[in-house]
Amino acid sequence: MIDPRVIALCREFDVEIIPGNKYPEIGQTRAPDTLRRIIDRYGMEHARLVMTTITQAGNNKLLLDKEGLWMVSDMVLKCRSLIEREAGAWLDTWDIIPGGELQFVAQELRGFVPTRFALGGMVYERLFRRFGPNSDQLDMLDDRRRMQ
Repeated sequence: MIDPRVIALCREFDVEIIPGNKYPEIGQTRAPDTLRRIIDRYGMEHARLVMTTITQAGNNKLLLDKEGLWMVSDMVLKCRSLIEREAGAWLDTWDIIPGGELQFVAQELRGFVPTRFALGGMVYERLFRRFGPNSDQLDMLDDRRRMQ
């Protein structure tokens, strides 16, 4: 039985819960137990911020699986003060992070590095470049055309 809090949360964000034996489409999740664990561990407001981060970012609805939900939860915990200061910039940044593509790349490391942590490292690197102390400087790979 799915926790009623999870059902309400998914309805609030227009996310459909599907059976675990089906492959999820964009805007669907088969990870209600993960959402329940996140709620149990960090509370409903944290879970709402996780869902807001995923669903308000146009290209990240693929992150609604176990690894993606936990990774976004990790980033919300790490960046809480940033979110409180710059919520709009936080969501704008997530909108341009290619979450689905990074998730695909992270799965290449399955068996060597847990997907959640590989994905988290790739996403955090982008957040750090956007909000970190050297955010006003280009990385040498930011414009690869110059290297040709």
